[in-house]
Amino acid sequence: MIQKISKLLIDLNEQLNFIDLEIDNPILKSEKAIEVSIKSKEKLKILIQKSNFKSDEEEIQFFKEIKPQFTSKIIYYNTIFNIEMKKPNGGTRVLKKYYNNELIKLKAFFDNELEFYKYYRTGNIYLDYKYFLRGKFDIKLSVNSYYFETDKTFSTSHDYKVAKILANDLIQLYLENQLIMIENKDNNEKSQRKPNVKMAWTGSKVALTELLYALHSEGVFNNGVADLKDIAEYFEHIFEIDLGQYRRTFLEIRVRKAERTKFITALNEALIKRMDNSDDVI
Repeated sequence: MIQKISKLLIDLNEQLNFIDLEIDNPILKSEKAIEVSIKSKEKLKILIQKSNFKSDEEEIQFFKEIKPQFTSKIIYYNTIFNIEMKKPNGGTRVLKKYYNNELIKLKAFFDNELEFYKYYRTGNIYLDYKYFLRGKFDIKLSVNSYYFETDKTFSTSHDYKVAKILANDLIQLYLENQLIMIENKDNNEKSQRKPNVKMAWTGSKVALTELLYALHSEGVFNNGVADLKDIAEYFEHIFEIDLGQYRRTFLEIRVRKAERTKFITALNEALIKRMDNSDDVI
């Protein structure tokens, strides 16, 4: 029986991985994932009904460790479906607030189930015979009303709570990833905002080449690891200029008989003159 259950779980995970790769829309993805997860759980139920557990320990293991892996997937995708269906249309501030509120809801569950959450997370087993054996529920141990509506041949008082904990871990990760993506998108939009005034290089190509080599030599880009070719292409892009054979230009600069760093020297003199002129605009 264990081998059949393991194969069922492997098949389910493979189907869910395929859905994750094939469908980008989170709503459509969740719909399909819920469908295959429910079918898989129904097969699991039939398998259990046709078999008998060899011992209480085997039954506890099933309802504590195995069944929650199936149930948690249904809870997870159903929650994501509802979150995305109810997602408001708005800017980054609205979406951040929405996803953060969903995280608060998760925290509320953990606060309400703190005692069992600690029991489960710390690997305790002394109450397993009440939590994970069928027909052994104790109303004093915080049993959800949901339990009384379940099929008692396929449920215990706390296997759903384990599934909920597993699902909430994934839901939290999903929400945090959404917030990170919103933040990154916001930052990218800010960094990609174009200035109001377009800057065109009106100096000579030789002067820009001289500046290019000076900046590369000083290692001011990417902590000094930027390639000369990459810097040159970047200059060409932002200034919309074709530097042509800039390496050949640099060789010509090197063999100048007069001032070899003509443009750099001119920059230095112009800046010093500006510093010395107190009336100049800062």
